[in-house]
Amino acid sequence: MPAELLLGGPLAQTLREEISRTCADLARQGRQVCLATVLVGAKPESVMYARSQELACKEVGMEFKLRSLPEAITQAALVNEIQALNADPSVNGIILQLPLPARIDAQAVQRAIDPRKDAEGVHPVNLGLLVYGVTQCAPCTAIASYHLLKSLNLDLYGKEAVVVGHSQIVGKPMGLLLLHDFCTVTTCHVATQDLAAHTRRADILVVAVGKARLVKAEMVKPGAIVIDVGVNRVPVLKRNGKPALDAEGQPRSKTVGDVDYAPIREIASWITPVPGGVGPLTTTMLLRNVAQAARIRLQEDRREHPEPPTAWLPFER
Repeated sequence: MPAELLLGGPLAQTLREEISRTCADLARQGRQVCLATVLVGAKPESVMYARSQELACKEVGMEFKLRSLPEAITQAALVNEIQALNADPSVNGIILQLPLPARIDAQAVQRAIDPRKDAEGVHPVNLGLLVYGVTQCAPCTAIASYHLLKSLNLDLYGKEAVVVGHSQIVGKPMGLLLLHDFCTVTTCHVATQDLAAHTRRADILVVAVGKARLVKAEMVKPGAIVIDVGVNRVPVLKRNGKPALDAEGQPRSKTVGDVDYAPIREIASWITPVPGGVGPLTTTMLLRNVAQAARIRLQEDRREHPEPPTAWLPFER
């Protein structure tokens, strides 16, 4: 029997309704939730992503500010722009659009963002606090993957979890989140020898490396839950192996994940399709991080003696 599909759309809609209620409640208390996006240059894909953020904010009743900066901006000037947003009490979340020009140290600029306004959950403070389970936010793609898994309402205690990929924004935080549920977590990466020996043990398999169809059916344990985070564009081929062309004679392409979806669906218990799985939840988690930051800041502002960031409440998983 084919695996059940873990679809991000329905869960994203439920969470956006929750975020919308939070924004409305905060607005009634005089706190309009606001996301600020910093865009350097005008790369079409970055402009499109910023536009999608604006539409998502509008949907949930959140304000959106776009700081569009020239491609030639210096690193020092960019950091000054970030610090101005840090100081702006009307801004609750900040996202720095990547990639930046090669001459700019992107990590250094991201570190300039106030951890309490870190919409993407990538500041070292938030990543570090995730180890303790007390950070106010987590990287959006990792927490989107985690929420999909948790939506199954399964007991994860003692499960074998294998995460393929050790990036700071997906692999590492995902491993930490699973550890909080007492999974036995193995992290694989480019230096892992005999990848299949690890993946075949996984009750929960998360793949996030950006390599099309890396994981084959024979590498997956029957009945496993498979979370495919990869997004890859590959050519569409005809039966004879030649590229299929569109009406204008250009090669056609399609989006696939990091696992060989069709054959793996025949042996897994649950699987995320690509597209349609983790993707729809990612921007929703960005909005959730911002709404949560606004709520926490309002609570802090009302305390006579605000608590330091290290005293934040346990992360809302």
